[in-house]
Amino acid sequence: MWDFFPLGIILIRVQENSGIEQGNTVVVAALRKIMRPLVKFLIANQITYPHLINLLKSSYVDVAEKNFIVEGKKQTDSRINLLTGVHRKDVKRLRSEQVNPAERPANISIGAQLIARWVGDKSLLNEDGSPKTLPLQDDDEFSMNSFEGLVANIAKGDIRPRVVLDELMRLDMVELDPDHNVILKTKAFTPNRGQEEKLYFFGKNIQDHLCAGVHNLSGEQPPFFDRSVYYDELSESSIQELNVLADSLGMDALIKMNEKALALQKADKGDLNARYRMNFGIFNYNTDYAVENDKAISEEES
Repeated sequence: MWDFFPLGIILIRVQENSGIEQGNTVVVAALRKIMRPLVKFLIANQITYPHLINLLKSSYVDVAEKNFIVEGKKQTDSRINLLTGVHRKDVKRLRSEQVNPAERPANISIGAQLIARWVGDKSLLNEDGSPKTLPLQDDDEFSMNSFEGLVANIAKGDIRPRVVLDELMRLDMVELDPDHNVILKTKAFTPNRGQEEKLYFFGKNIQDHLCAGVHNLSGEQPPFFDRSVYYDELSESSIQELNVLADSLGMDALIKMNEKALALQKADKGDLNARYRMNFGIFNYNTDYAVENDKAISEEES
């Protein structure tokens, strides 16, 4: 069966200190589903409820200030207080604070570009479409026929190839064979190691998935593609078979999208209108829903 309901999140009002949820009950139910895995992640990383409340306050004020503007009207502390329920003194304080967005880990930009080029540029692929094994060095410093040349083309001398190689080896994405050839071990920038890198992509991808869902739920046009295939009553062996299929189909789709996006990015170079970004993702998840339901029932009874 096809699940045609986009993932989304809508802000709801909650009566202060009453514990009574207000607003659309369907929205509240969707919000609970979204919050459960997030809260599980927060608790595991020692992000407590008081700290989350401060983050929510800041986000409410920031979103209200930037996304709910009335044309021709000044955005005041009072209006933001009305929109969000955040106390005016907190609104004033938060609006005056300079929030620095978390910077992505230094190695991500170069590493992500390198992997994307390696699996998307036809000159770097074998006849069967697999990434070529690259010699570490070449006589031509900027030749794309070597790993160092590939790094030099992307980094433009800002970072030494050896530093990039060491980092990619740390993340278990490449390996060096006895003849000093560099072998790519993965086809997409999904490091097996490196918590900082994984957290960066976690935030980036979940943010964009939610943005697509909110866009669709708000009725904005054109809608973003946001679909999934959902089945239950499957055996564990069937789940394993579907996992293998999901990995294969998902990787094929990512490689094709990467190849096309890379070609278009090259063609758009120098275009003053080249100021847009895109994020295409595929997900696969499974769980024992009987155990999941038992837990939910137990929690409700307690």
